[in-house]
Amino acid sequence: MKTIYLIRHCKAAGQEAEAPLTEEGMKQAERLAEALAGKGIQKIVSSPFRRAVRSVEPLSRRLGIDAAVDERLSERVLSGRDLPDWMEHLRRSFEEMDVALEGGESSRRATERALAVVKELANGEANVVAAATHGNLMALLLKAFDASVGFETWKALSNPDVYKLSFQDGDFVEMERVWDERAGG
Repeated sequence: MKTIYLIRHCKAAGQEAEAPLTEEGMKQAERLAEALAGKGIQKIVSSPFRRAVRSVEPLSRRLGIDAAVDERLSERVLSGRDLPDWMEHLRRSFEEMDVALEGGESSRRATERALAVVKELANGEANVVAAATHGNLMALLLKAFDASVGFETWKALSNPDVYKLSFQDGDFVEMERVWDERAGG
């Protein structure tokens, strides 16, 4: 059995790639490390975005495991331009997986790149992995394993949030939410 702890980053000061964690986000990262330290994690991988990397740094230090960066875990770009009605476009993107806005990435393409990482991890040497990513990409990944996941699931994600994905012989077995910041972790 392989386990992947899929982590949405802690609270950040913005959405840009270099946005740092807030003071609260740094405390959340420490609590996250404490909660995951005893799970037998053998590998840590992260989106290159600063907020994702910083969210797993305390866990990395605690376990003595360097976090590998994987570009494929970067947040999905909905559009290359400012959209006043971005929330409606995001809602639509969960239903129409092939729609790509100008300068953006379709949900299908984003899912495929992130799913490639998850499949590699599920078939890799490490039995337990922590993977840090972002809310939209995380929801799309969850949707790949459970078709009922959608826009409302994305809206319900907390910062941080953690889902445990289980695999047997590379095949998906089950998904369980194991952290909800609003519920106290």
